[in-house]
Amino acid sequence: MTRLARLLPCMSAWLALVLLAGCAGVTVSSVSPAKYLAERRGDVLTTGRLSETAQEVLRVVGIADCRERPVACRGALGISGGISEEQRLSALAELWLENALAADKALATDEIVLDAWLETARHAYAYLFFTARRPGERAFEDRQTQVRDYYNYAVQQTVTLLFKVYSRTPAAQRGETLALGGWRIDSHADDLALPPDAPMPDELLPASSLRFTGLRNTYRRDGFGAELVAVLPQPRDADAARPFDATRFPAITALLRFEGDTLPDVLAGRAVQLMLYDPYRSAQAPLAAERVPLAANFTAGYGLWLARAGFATQSLRTLFGLSDGIVRPRIQLMQPYDPDRRTIVMLHGLASSPEAWINVANEVLGDELLRQNYQIWQVYYPSNAPLAFNQKAIRDVLLQTLAHFDPGGRAKASRDMVLVGHSMGGVLARLLVSSSGDGLWATLPAAARAALSAPDAGEKQDARERHETSEARAVREARERLAPYFSFEPLPQVSEAVFIAAPHRGTPFAGSRLARRIANFVTLPLAMLEQVGDVTGLFGRPGPDGQEPGPQRIPNSIDNLRDTDPFVQAAAALPIGPRVRYHSIIGQADATLPLADGSDGIVPYASAHLAGAASERVLPSEHSVQEHPLAILEIRRILRDALVRAP
Repeated sequence: MTRLARLLPCMSAWLALVLLAGCAGVTVSSVSPAKYLAERRGDVLTTGRLSETAQEVLRVVGIADCRERPVACRGALGISGGISEEQRLSALAELWLENALAADKALATDEIVLDAWLETARHAYAYLFFTARRPGERAFEDRQTQVRDYYNYAVQQTVTLLFKVYSRTPAAQRGETLALGGWRIDSHADDLALPPDAPMPDELLPASSLRFTGLRNTYRRDGFGAELVAVLPQPRDADAARPFDATRFPAITALLRFEGDTLPDVLAGRAVQLMLYDPYRSAQAPLAAERVPLAANFTAGYGLWLARAGFATQSLRTLFGLSDGIVRPRIQLMQPYDPDRRTIVMLHGLASSPEAWINVANEVLGDELLRQNYQIWQVYYPSNAPLAFNQKAIRDVLLQTLAHFDPGGRAKASRDMVLVGHSMGGVLARLLVSSSGDGLWATLPAAARAALSAPDAGEKQDARERHETSEARAVREARERLAPYFSFEPLPQVSEAVFIAAPHRGTPFAGSRLARRIANFVTLPLAMLEQVGDVTGLFGRPGPDGQEPGPQRIPNSIDNLRDTDPFVQAAAALPIGPRVRYHSIIGQADATLPLADGSDGIVPYASAHLAGAASERVLPSEHSVQEHPLAILEIRRILRDALVRAP
């Protein structure tokens, strides 16, 4: 036998060992940071596949795939050893979530789908609050964030499904326990600032499902619970007599609490409490033995209101006196009334509506400090009416709304209010904080002034009433009815005002050929004229031709905004109340011009400037300067400073 023949068996044995060792080897490859993070943080909710953490738990207990036999899989996982309670409960929460998504997609019965969502929420709840470590000890772990998301999403799906059931179950609406799918469900809404007789909402929408164009940012708060928007029914006829509209789109945060004080009790119980919170009023809520931050979406309700209000069309119909316009101002509350928050009142300009404040209101309440201390009321008023009409009407509805919510005037909401007005709304805001004296009576036509000449002050009232003629009595009554339009004092509730692109001294643009043509089409509805009845003629001005002979007519808002109009000129000379701190924000369309000659394209700087302002900010912008990011930051600054100065 040759030497080679003797070595062949040895070489074969050595080669077999090498091959066997190669089958058990480990290979390595590189992954990008993005892929690594996606693998670590992806889960059934974001990718449709179980998370790497859940798959790891299943491999440890010897389960390859749960999709074929999900019930047996969850049962085996529930009793398997070798894993911690945190691993078990977090994996079960994700498996129940996978089951709920599949049942929902398969259009299973409400009871089956509800059970899957409640089990998802229950196992997430158990993981978060009934394992050895408290939530704060896992604060920086990705898995806790994932499981909190499972809880929040399961609460959202549970509540929206239950809403359908509640809508057709009068007993549940009365607060009785709802029995469904083997579960006993109680609901509590004590934190919501809704009247006792508030009707069921027409809709209950997950805020996460809403996306808005036109809003720069969506402001929300991370935490526990489902972020929802309720859509309340249109106001009833009885509510139409009120001077305000409460928000129809309140923000709501929902939580689920499961019965039991121990882990076995939580996993065995079949009773659950549905808790509804107003996220503006409550930033935290009790859950198990913890106080947890409440999730919230502060933009969704506001955006939904603007999207469904139809303001753009209605404001133009109002300007031209068409049907479906508005004839008197109304206060629009952006959130349920809160007596402990100061009130910001926003007034839009000509041919406009609350849409003028789309981003301003959202960005103001996007600031956490301001959101905790302020609430916003928007004034929606007929911008075709003369300044004198709107001044009185807006003053009236503000006072009526304050009296409705705070008859004694003691609430923080009724003190140190802030007026913010854009364009013509700035002129109206100034009138609301000014003292008229006798300065405005002189703006009436000469004939009207003569007709309304004050009687002899030395004559006693009772004697005058006994001996005056019917004509004199009519004159006296007319003067008394006109007094609120021409004689007023600053609103005592207001301590701060912000005038934005406000034509305090009028604007040449309102006298331009284009503006005059538009003004000829602006009409005042009969319903508006009836508010002052037979004294309307005393407001008269010469017709558009400017000649004294000829038909007299009531000046509309465009007439009032001309830089030659007697009323706006007299209003510019009225003193602002001494306790009112006021500010100006002004646009400068052409930065190459000297400031004194500048304009925002509509309002000259000379008209918008006010001596004595606590601050003045001129920004590179055209007339809609209120939407400029720097203008919004300036408004935020003013509001923050006002909090420091408040008593």
